[in-house]
Amino acid sequence: MDSQLPPFSLDDIDLPLADRRVGKVRISWALPTQSAGEEPRRLFVTTDRLSAFDRVIGLVPGKGQMLNELSWWWFQQLAPIVANHALSIPDPNVLIARAATPLPVEVIVRRAITGVTDTSLWRRYEAGSRVIDGHRLSDGLRKNELLPTLLITPTTKGEAGTHDEPLGIAEVVTCGLVTNDLWEATCSAALQLFAHGERVAEQAGLILADTKYEFGVGSDGSLLLIDEVHTPDSSRYWERETYEERLAAGTEPQSLDKEIIRRAFVDVGYRGDGPIPMLRQSVWDAVAAGYQGAYERLTGTSLALAPSPPVSRIIAALNAACLVPSENNPLLNSKAN
Repeated sequence: MDSQLPPFSLDDIDLPLADRRVGKVRISWALPTQSAGEEPRRLFVTTDRLSAFDRVIGLVPGKGQMLNELSWWWFQQLAPIVANHALSIPDPNVLIARAATPLPVEVIVRRAITGVTDTSLWRRYEAGSRVIDGHRLSDGLRKNELLPTLLITPTTKGEAGTHDEPLGIAEVVTCGLVTNDLWEATCSAALQLFAHGERVAEQAGLILADTKYEFGVGSDGSLLLIDEVHTPDSSRYWERETYEERLAAGTEPQSLDKEIIRRAFVDVGYRGDGPIPMLRQSVWDAVAAGYQGAYERLTGTSLALAPSPPVSRIIAALNAACLVPSENNPLLNSKAN
């Protein structure tokens, strides 16, 4: 990350735990088991990294806390629909979760035809495709129009530095990625989760335009909702009050998600390849405000950002919860930006 990134943002952290795995936004470790037969667990730290176009493009202070606490709120709301991996949050940026084997596909549920990336539903439709990911779409659709039925459009899970690739809904099974029974259960759960998310968003004056779910299989073979859920990182949220007016005018909906940053990059000619261009600070401020607005309107509670610097705070919380060694811990000097 460059020197223009803000102070006290959480970019990286190291912990004296095994099996460190680094994603675009989250870092996780295996937690040691205390007794035979204990369910395996992982510790996740959600950083302030912002990813778009399958790349990390910057940091937004407080974003990791917002994602982690909002996901925790949603996991509790959605537990009656499908089990999830969340167990506790000992720090605003930390999640303790059941260990799970992730499915090799991400499940995207779409209420609207939108997007600016090359693999988005709108960009492929605009290019002339009418059968997309196994779904036939009618002629005459407008960008950002709500679809009459929900669509599930799976993607592969790209490794670091590679792009996620769209899949036909039937290809998930025919390509041997997921068994038929497990895929049917996954799709059923995803549609129910989205329907609940839509109801909550509507009460908050928002439209849930689309979202990405990740599922895994627990140690007992059960289907689990994992990673994050219904956050502004994994979802598009639009202002309901101004949606119809903007749709009629052909202007973009008011967003409370990272589509703000995607559009800003596209406006300067960037779609994910080559050097990352600089953006005005006002764009980053708008992203932070959108994330906080989505959190507060969905949960009905205000968000108080946790004290900084984040690394020492996180390690202190984990020490207090007896999750990392507390004596002679050299990690209090880990970088925090």
